[in-house]
Amino acid sequence: MPDFAGLAERQGAAVVNISSTQAVRQGRAGMPGLEDDDPMFDFFRRFAPRHPGGPRMEPDNRSLGSGFIISSDGYILTNAHVVDAADEIIVKLTDKREFRARLMGADPRTDVALLKIDATGLPRLTLGDPGRLRVGDWVVAIGSPFGFDNSVTAGIVSAKGRSLPQENFVPFIQTDVAINPGNSGGPLFNLKGEVVGINSQIYSRTGGFMGLSFAIPIDVAMDVQSQLRNQGRVQRGRIGVTIQEVSKELADGFGLVKPMGALVNLVEKGSPADKAGFEQGDIVLRFDGKPVNVSSDLPRLVGSTRPGSRVVAQLWRKGGVREVSVQVAELPEDKSRKMASKTLRPEPAAPNKLGILVSDPNAEQRRERKMASGGVLVEALRSPAARASEIQSGDAILALVVKGVRTEVHSADHFNRLVASLEASQPVTLLVLRGEFQTFVPVRTLER
Repeated sequence: MPDFAGLAERQGAAVVNISSTQAVRQGRAGMPGLEDDDPMFDFFRRFAPRHPGGPRMEPDNRSLGSGFIISSDGYILTNAHVVDAADEIIVKLTDKREFRARLMGADPRTDVALLKIDATGLPRLTLGDPGRLRVGDWVVAIGSPFGFDNSVTAGIVSAKGRSLPQENFVPFIQTDVAINPGNSGGPLFNLKGEVVGINSQIYSRTGGFMGLSFAIPIDVAMDVQSQLRNQGRVQRGRIGVTIQEVSKELADGFGLVKPMGALVNLVEKGSPADKAGFEQGDIVLRFDGKPVNVSSDLPRLVGSTRPGSRVVAQLWRKGGVREVSVQVAELPEDKSRKMASKTLRPEPAAPNKLGILVSDPNAEQRRERKMASGGVLVEALRSPAARASEIQSGDAILALVVKGVRTEVHSADHFNRLVASLEASQPVTLLVLRGEFQTFVPVRTLER
């Protein structure tokens, strides 16, 4: 077994406890971006209590989490949610000294915050390379779970590059290290005693440890803190596309040898992608020379590209590879977007080889859906294959893609004729409009 005792003895002094005085609100703890009736609410929790809504109470001194010193002159990294809405931040060192900290900046998108205390000659931690971590490697966490300062836990790396709900810019390190409320913002070490991540989230039904913990890679965190320190905010790139994962069925439908890349289901008009020549149905295989293995890779690659930079994107289009040059713009602040829920009652047409009943939308339905021309509405799903797909009653089908060739759907009769010409058990991709968003959905024709 590895020697954790030496690591804890050497590095523990640079791990701090963070508490704050804040105006506490009554109400249940929650997560940004998730309502308390969301199915994921009980699963992914930050490590610090949050108190949205309800009447204000008297300020309450509350221990929130952990952090660690990255420079001897008093710069400290922690999680943004640890210091969110804090009126006063107190940092306590292992030698019992306490300092009032200044918040230099926080980035909710990555959950990273930078603090500064007025001190010199402090112990600091050495940073490691998360890219060298392997699944199965030993890792160690030091923090203050439930207020127990400098608690040490150990485990292994369970997975790398994990994507979590509402987190598009962080390739999380998943571990089975015992992490509990109060560990949030503390360091994750490799066996050399180098920091490779910041413990940020847990997967839990109860709020306690269940064997699934997630850490922000330290290289991501250091890029964020550098921008916070130098300019007070974080700049991220954007190109103006919405994407989806490429499944095995979608890969077959677009003629790819294997599932990979990010499928473009919408190109924003006037965006950098639009100006560069991106098209709906393109699959982004590489961006700025880096591979896009899964769709979640693309937001991270684009987001980490400095606005104003011009980079080359490799696309899969109509059965071949092509390259386009795109100038990256700056990602604006988050704006809430809500999908309108509409109940449609179209008149059904005859069933087809896909087992999907469709109808032509009337003028009111086109106006509600912002459908300029063409497209059909899904009335019902009449086959096991159709019901097993992601198609839903009320969806609008805009186009059909077979072997990478896209055909716009003009009417219900046109759609049924296109489907009638397909072979049995043939993979087909449908471009579907649902609410305000478009997505590609793979289906198969019925067997003979």
